[in-house]
Amino acid sequence: MALAAAGYREEARAWRVWLQRSVAGSPNQLQIMYGLSGERQLTEWEVPWLPGYQSAAPVRIGNAASVQLQLDVYGEIMDAIFQARKNALAPVQSAWALQQTLIEHLEQIWEQPDDGIWEVRGGRRHFTLSKIMAWVALDRTVRDAERFKLQAPLERWRQVRDHMHATICEFGFDSSRNTFTQSFGSSELDASLLLISVVGFLPPEDPRVRGTIAAIEQDLVVDGFVLRYRTKVGIDGLPPGEGAFLPCSFWLADNYTLQNRDAEASALFNRLLSLSNDVGLLAEEYDPHAQRQVGNFPQAFSHLALIGTALNLHDIGPSRSRCQS
Repeated sequence: MALAAAGYREEARAWRVWLQRSVAGSPNQLQIMYGLSGERQLTEWEVPWLPGYQSAAPVRIGNAASVQLQLDVYGEIMDAIFQARKNALAPVQSAWALQQTLIEHLEQIWEQPDDGIWEVRGGRRHFTLSKIMAWVALDRTVRDAERFKLQAPLERWRQVRDHMHATICEFGFDSSRNTFTQSFGSSELDASLLLISVVGFLPPEDPRVRGTIAAIEQDLVVDGFVLRYRTKVGIDGLPPGEGAFLPCSFWLADNYTLQNRDAEASALFNRLLSLSNDVGLLAEEYDPHAQRQVGNFPQAFSHLALIGTALNLHDIGPSRSRCQS
């Protein structure tokens, strides 16, 4: 999502070069995060003698999520490369060998449970969004191979892509409630499901997409803002309770735009903008009860979502471009 939203050509080229250097030849070592200087080892440890901001504890150095399996990163990478080729940020052949290596690895692991986009610590599951982003990886790679006549086992990849789609629709959808669910066989909702039409998995007018949006509006919207999921179910291995997640709230605005609910999209976008501080920065969450920003600050994820929604409102955003050949 970052490349599609950022629009900075030099930064995009630099990111692509770094990616090729970092993961070429070692797809099984692809990490979900790296240090500021590209460090791979981000060993997590607690600092018990520090109280934390307003006594928030524990204070941690590093991040154990760096060794998690998150299938969504494959979709993010392939979508970024897809956008780079589409917008002439790189030669057509650039990174193709890397893509083939990563896709071949993804073919072997996509049916495994993973830790999910939210870096949960409550055990791996078959998270629906993870499977959708694995589908995105295959879809974008197939579309690039078709468009630019790149050498590839297209028939096999198409079959894998179609099998992924059918599997997700069968096991990630609750027909009794007309909504996709957080993980296969679960009854829980997850705001990451707002990305279903944003990434082009299903069209915005699909009844299953509309049903999912309606369910999220009913169960995960608090005072007009969107929760990631209900923390009381213990999926993340952390104590219950958190603020509304700002990127998810921007994703809801994106869905309103895709469904031509323009007034609602603009109203939500403007309300989210009003939450920023005096220099326009956002945290990752907002507490509607305390009426304050909470969580990591400043949060790049929130600002990328903001940029994407702003562009979508002008019909030039990543939600549109991802779904176009």
